[in-house]
Amino acid sequence: MNKGYFITGTDTGVGKTLVTSALVHGFAEKGFKAAALKPVAAGCAWQDGRLLSEDVAQLVAASNVELPAAIVNPYSLEPPVAPHIAARQAGVGIDLGVIQQASERAAGSVDILLVEGVGGFRVPFSDEADSADLAMRLGLPLIMVVGMRLGCLNHALLTAEAIAARGMRLAGWVANRIDPDMLVFEENLEALDARLQAPCLGVIPWLQDPCCKDAASFLGLERLR
Repeated sequence: MNKGYFITGTDTGVGKTLVTSALVHGFAEKGFKAAALKPVAAGCAWQDGRLLSEDVAQLVAASNVELPAAIVNPYSLEPPVAPHIAARQAGVGIDLGVIQQASERAAGSVDILLVEGVGGFRVPFSDEADSADLAMRLGLPLIMVVGMRLGCLNHALLTAEAIAARGMRLAGWVANRIDPDMLVFEENLEALDARLQAPCLGVIPWLQDPCCKDAASFLGLERLR
Protein backbone atom coordinates (compact mmCIF):
# COMPACT_ATOMS: atom_id res chain seq x y z
CA MET A 1 0.00 0.00 0.00
CA ASN A 2 1.19 3.54 -0.72
CA LYS A 3 1.63 5.92 2.18
CA GLY A 4 -1.40 6.23 4.40
CA TYR A 5 -2.74 6.47 7.92
CA PHE A 6 -5.43 4.82 10.01
CA ILE A 7 -7.51 7.35 11.95
CA THR A 8 -8.73 6.16 15.32
CA GLY A 9 -10.36 7.96 18.22
CA THR A 10 -10.47 7.94 21.98
CA ASP A 11 -14.23 7.33 21.83
CA THR A 12 -17.22 7.81 19.59
CA GLY A 13 -18.28 11.37 18.81
CA VAL A 14 -14.79 12.85 19.14
CA GLY A 15 -14.56 14.22 15.59
CA LYS A 16 -12.74 11.48 13.66
CA THR A 17 -14.58 12.31 10.44
CA LEU A 18 -13.87 16.02 10.79
CA VAL A 19 -10.18 15.36 11.38
CA THR A 20 -9.97 12.74 8.61
CA SER A 21 -11.61 15.07 6.09
CA ALA A 22 -9.34 17.91 7.25
CA LEU A 23 -6.27 15.73 6.73
CA VAL A 24 -7.45 14.74 3.26
CA HIS A 25 -8.08 18.39 2.43
CA GLY A 26 -4.63 19.31 3.72
CA PHE A 27 -2.86 16.66 1.67
CA ALA A 28 -4.86 17.63 -1.42
CA GLU A 29 -3.90 21.29 -0.92
CA LYS A 30 -0.25 20.20 -0.95
CA GLY A 31 -0.73 18.61 -4.36
CA PHE A 32 -1.13 14.98 -3.34
CA LYS A 33 -3.80 12.70 -4.75
CA ALA A 34 -5.62 12.01 -1.50
CA ALA A 35 -8.72 10.07 -0.53
CA ALA A 36 -10.32 8.68 2.59
CA LEU A 37 -12.23 5.49 3.28
CA LYS A 38 -14.69 4.69 6.02
CA PRO A 39 -14.96 0.91 5.68
CA VAL A 40 -17.71 0.49 8.28
CA ALA A 41 -20.42 3.07 8.90
CA ALA A 42 -23.40 2.60 11.20
CA GLY A 43 -26.41 4.89 11.49
CA CYS A 44 -26.80 5.23 7.72
CA ALA A 45 -30.02 6.48 6.12
CA TRP A 46 -31.83 5.30 3.00
CA GLN A 47 -31.51 7.63 0.03
CA ASP A 48 -32.21 6.84 -3.61
CA GLY A 49 -32.59 3.18 -2.78
CA ARG A 50 -29.33 2.72 -0.89
CA LEU A 51 -27.92 3.31 2.55
CA LEU A 52 -25.79 6.44 2.80
CA SER A 53 -23.65 7.84 5.62
CA GLU A 54 -23.20 11.57 6.25
CA ASP A 55 -19.67 10.82 7.42
CA VAL A 56 -18.85 9.04 4.18
CA ALA A 57 -20.30 11.92 2.15
CA GLN A 58 -18.06 14.33 4.07
CA LEU A 59 -14.97 12.26 3.32
CA VAL A 60 -15.85 11.96 -0.36
CA ALA A 61 -16.32 15.73 -0.61
CA ALA A 62 -12.88 16.35 0.88
CA SER A 63 -11.08 13.86 -1.39
CA ASN A 64 -9.62 14.91 -4.74
CA VAL A 65 -9.74 11.38 -6.17
CA GLU A 66 -13.06 9.78 -7.07
CA LEU A 67 -13.39 6.18 -5.91
CA PRO A 68 -16.30 3.73 -6.25
CA ALA A 69 -18.78 3.83 -3.36
CA ALA A 70 -18.18 0.16 -2.59
CA ILE A 71 -14.49 0.93 -2.09
CA VAL A 72 -14.99 4.01 0.06
CA ASN A 73 -17.57 2.32 2.29
CA PRO A 74 -17.87 -1.46 1.92
CA TYR A 75 -20.24 -1.80 4.88
CA SER A 76 -23.18 0.61 5.33
CA LEU A 77 -25.36 -0.30 8.31
CA GLU A 78 -28.67 1.30 9.23
CA PRO A 79 -28.95 0.85 13.01
CA PRO A 80 -27.14 3.64 14.91
CA VAL A 81 -25.46 1.21 17.31
CA ALA A 82 -22.13 -0.55 17.72
CA PRO A 83 -21.10 -2.08 14.37
CA HIS A 84 -21.09 -5.71 15.47
CA ILE A 85 -24.64 -5.32 16.75
CA ALA A 86 -25.74 -3.33 13.70
CA ALA A 87 -24.24 -5.98 11.41
CA ARG A 88 -25.99 -8.78 13.31
CA GLN A 89 -29.32 -6.96 13.09
CA ALA A 90 -28.80 -6.46 9.36
CA GLY A 91 -27.77 -10.06 8.81
CA VAL A 92 -24.35 -8.95 7.56
CA GLY A 93 -20.90 -10.26 8.41
CA ILE A 94 -18.05 -7.71 8.43
CA ASP A 95 -15.13 -9.35 6.63
CA LEU A 96 -11.71 -7.76 7.19
CA GLY A 97 -10.51 -9.35 3.98
CA VAL A 98 -13.12 -7.43 1.98
CA ILE A 99 -11.99 -4.19 3.63
CA GLN A 100 -8.33 -4.97 2.98
CA GLN A 101 -9.04 -5.60 -0.71
CA ALA A 102 -10.96 -2.30 -0.94
CA SER A 103 -8.07 -0.45 0.72
CA GLU A 104 -5.51 -1.99 -1.60
CA ARG A 105 -7.57 -1.04 -4.65
CA ALA A 106 -7.94 2.51 -3.37
CA ALA A 107 -4.22 2.76 -2.60
CA GLY A 108 -3.41 2.12 -6.23
CA SER A 109 -5.19 5.34 -7.23
CA VAL A 110 -3.82 7.77 -4.65
CA ASP A 111 -0.63 9.12 -3.09
CA ILE A 112 -2.11 9.30 0.40
CA LEU A 113 -4.89 7.07 1.72
CA LEU A 114 -6.63 7.72 5.03
CA VAL A 115 -8.78 5.00 6.58
CA GLU A 116 -11.18 6.07 9.30
CA GLY A 117 -12.08 3.56 11.99
CA VAL A 118 -15.32 3.34 13.95
CA GLY A 119 -15.70 4.73 17.47
CA GLY A 120 -12.65 3.94 19.56
CA PHE A 121 -9.65 1.72 18.84
CA ARG A 122 -11.19 -1.54 20.14
CA VAL A 123 -14.76 -1.29 18.84
CA PRO A 124 -15.93 -4.81 17.88
CA PHE A 125 -16.83 -5.72 14.31
CA SER A 126 -17.75 -9.31 15.15
CA ASP A 127 -17.12 -11.94 17.80
CA GLU A 128 -13.67 -12.48 16.29
CA ALA A 129 -12.42 -9.06 15.13
CA ASP A 130 -12.42 -5.40 16.04
CA SER A 131 -11.18 -2.06 14.72
CA ALA A 132 -7.70 -2.68 16.13
CA ASP A 133 -7.48 -5.92 14.14
CA LEU A 134 -8.37 -3.97 11.00
CA ALA A 135 -5.67 -1.39 11.67
CA MET A 136 -3.12 -4.17 12.14
CA ARG A 137 -4.23 -5.95 8.98
CA LEU A 138 -3.86 -2.79 6.91
CA GLY A 139 -0.44 -2.14 8.43
CA LEU A 140 -0.88 1.63 8.57
CA PRO A 141 0.53 3.97 11.22
CA LEU A 142 -2.17 5.56 13.34
CA ILE A 143 -3.38 9.07 13.99
CA MET A 144 -5.40 9.40 17.19
CA VAL A 145 -8.18 11.95 17.59
CA VAL A 146 -8.61 13.04 21.18
CA GLY A 147 -12.01 14.50 22.00
CA MET A 148 -11.14 17.20 24.51
CA ARG A 149 -13.62 16.78 27.34
CA LEU A 150 -13.59 15.51 30.90
CA GLY A 151 -12.11 12.01 30.92
CA CYS A 152 -10.03 12.46 27.78
CA LEU A 153 -6.69 11.95 29.55
CA ASN A 154 -7.54 8.41 30.58
CA HIS A 155 -9.11 7.57 27.23
CA ALA A 156 -6.16 8.94 25.26
CA LEU A 157 -3.47 7.25 27.36
CA LEU A 158 -5.28 3.90 27.33
CA THR A 159 -5.72 4.12 23.56
CA ALA A 160 -2.05 4.94 23.04
CA GLU A 161 -1.11 2.06 25.34
CA ALA A 162 -3.33 -0.36 23.37
CA ILE A 163 -1.74 0.78 20.10
CA ALA A 164 1.76 0.26 21.49
CA ALA A 165 0.82 -3.14 22.95
CA ARG A 166 0.02 -4.35 19.44
CA GLY A 167 3.36 -3.14 18.14
CA MET A 168 1.78 -0.43 16.03
CA ARG A 169 3.08 3.09 15.47
CA LEU A 170 1.25 6.20 16.64
CA ALA A 171 2.27 8.77 14.03
CA GLY A 172 0.56 11.69 15.73
CA TRP A 173 -2.51 12.88 17.57
CA VAL A 174 -5.01 15.69 17.19
CA ALA A 175 -6.77 17.49 20.04
CA ASN A 176 -10.34 18.35 19.05
CA ARG A 177 -12.18 20.62 21.46
CA ILE A 178 -15.64 19.06 21.43
CA ASP A 179 -16.64 20.61 24.78
CA PRO A 180 -16.37 24.41 24.58
CA ASP A 181 -16.82 24.64 28.35
CA MET A 182 -14.10 22.18 29.30
CA LEU A 183 -12.30 23.37 32.40
CA VAL A 184 -8.49 23.74 32.53
CA PHE A 185 -8.25 23.01 28.81
CA GLU A 186 -4.62 24.10 28.45
CA GLU A 187 -3.53 22.05 31.45
CA ASN A 188 -5.12 18.96 29.91
CA LEU A 189 -3.29 19.62 26.65
CA GLU A 190 -0.01 19.92 28.53
CA ALA A 191 -0.68 16.64 30.33
CA LEU A 192 -1.28 14.84 27.04
CA ASP A 193 1.73 16.39 25.36
CA ALA A 194 3.96 15.30 28.22
CA ARG A 195 2.72 11.71 28.21
CA LEU A 196 2.00 10.77 24.59
CA GLN A 197 5.07 9.55 22.72
CA ALA A 198 3.95 11.10 19.42
CA PRO A 199 3.69 14.64 18.07
CA CYS A 200 0.57 16.73 18.42
CA LEU A 201 -0.50 17.54 14.85
CA GLY A 202 -2.74 20.38 15.93
CA VAL A 203 -5.44 21.66 18.24
CA ILE A 204 -8.83 22.24 16.66
CA PRO A 205 -10.81 24.77 18.70
CA TRP A 206 -14.54 24.59 19.25
CA LEU A 207 -16.10 25.31 15.86
CA GLN A 208 -19.77 26.22 15.77
CA ASP A 209 -20.17 24.99 12.19
CA PRO A 210 -17.09 22.83 11.52
CA CYS A 211 -15.86 22.09 8.01
CA CYS A 212 -12.77 20.33 6.73
CA LYS A 213 -11.18 23.50 5.33
CA ASP A 214 -11.44 25.37 8.63
CA ALA A 215 -10.24 22.38 10.65
CA ALA A 216 -7.31 21.81 8.27
CA SER A 217 -6.00 25.30 9.02
CA PHE A 218 -5.20 24.15 12.58
CA LEU A 219 -3.23 21.05 11.53
CA GLY A 220 0.47 20.74 10.74
CA LEU A 221 0.99 17.78 8.41
CA GLU A 222 4.73 18.33 8.51
CA ARG A 223 4.71 17.09 12.11
CA LEU A 224 3.67 13.58 11.10
CA ARG A 225 6.37 11.08 11.90
